[in-house]
Amino acid sequence: MDLVFCGTPQFAVPTLEALVHEGFRVRLVVTQPDRPSGRGQEVASPPVKRMAHTLGLPVIQPEKIKNNQEFQEQIAGLAPRAIVVVGFGRMIPGWMIELPPLGNINLHASLLPKYRGAAPIQWAIASGEAVTGNTTMRIDPGLDTGDILLQEEMPIAPGDTALTLAPRLADAGARLVVETLRGLRDGRILPSPQDESRATLAPILKKTDGLVDFQRPAAQIVDRLRGFQPWPGAYTAFRGKHLVLHSAHAAGETQLRPGELMVEHERLLAGCGAGSVLEIVELQIEGKKRMSARDFIHGYRPKPGERLGG
Repeated sequence: MDLVFCGTPQFAVPTLEALVHEGFRVRLVVTQPDRPSGRGQEVASPPVKRMAHTLGLPVIQPEKIKNNQEFQEQIAGLAPRAIVVVGFGRMIPGWMIELPPLGNINLHASLLPKYRGAAPIQWAIASGEAVTGNTTMRIDPGLDTGDILLQEEMPIAPGDTALTLAPRLADAGARLVVETLRGLRDGRILPSPQDESRATLAPILKKTDGLVDFQRPAAQIVDRLRGFQPWPGAYTAFRGKHLVLHSAHAAGETQLRPGELMVEHERLLAGCGAGSVLEIVELQIEGKKRMSARDFIHGYRPKPGERLGG
């Protein structure tokens, strides 16, 4: 089966590898342009581009795809049976949707229609879900609204973060894409429309999503800390300085006000909403290295009644 593959991040790499190893003919890989990355802002290639070169596949990196006649003619000339899209980062235009006989097949890291959007893994964890999964779907003009082809569940472990869950979903998703393409080729898959009444959104993350709201119950704060890794993380303020929470867990009930600190046997506790308490395990204050709660207590000696977030 001749394919065109569109993808950009590390999450898409296992699918590209699986397609090649399972004998699909990937005629072209389309990915985002190289961009500055990291603290040094050095120009870096997307992970998909690097893997395509390793696999000996042709790569193009168009700045735009919607109104790009040269790109449209190139894709049409390949006459792919399907276009596979994983984390491409661009809306697929109508001419691409209509081009291949088997459609544009997208791997989305949630159980659609839940968590449509750019950050499904992060928002599933941040929302306290115990189970997520992958969906393959046919792309339509909407945002992750196309017909569902196959789905597969995956449990979210209590200690999972977006960093630990994403690779497992990527590997499982690669297998699901291969199974989907074979099922479509053989006529074994019946697409099913999504239930709009169950739809939820997973919008692109903003810096402010990481700001800790101590009015929330402690369990919710922990879920958001886990989900928003590595960015925007979970942060607050202490004595006018930026403070990042790297590790914390819910620790029962308290009479503390939201954000109020208490030291108990070298444990650093903070009051949260609904009478809950957050035990902070590892943290990092502006200009300092990561440290344990014990080191923070001995170094800063929080006073009774002192609060985070002020």
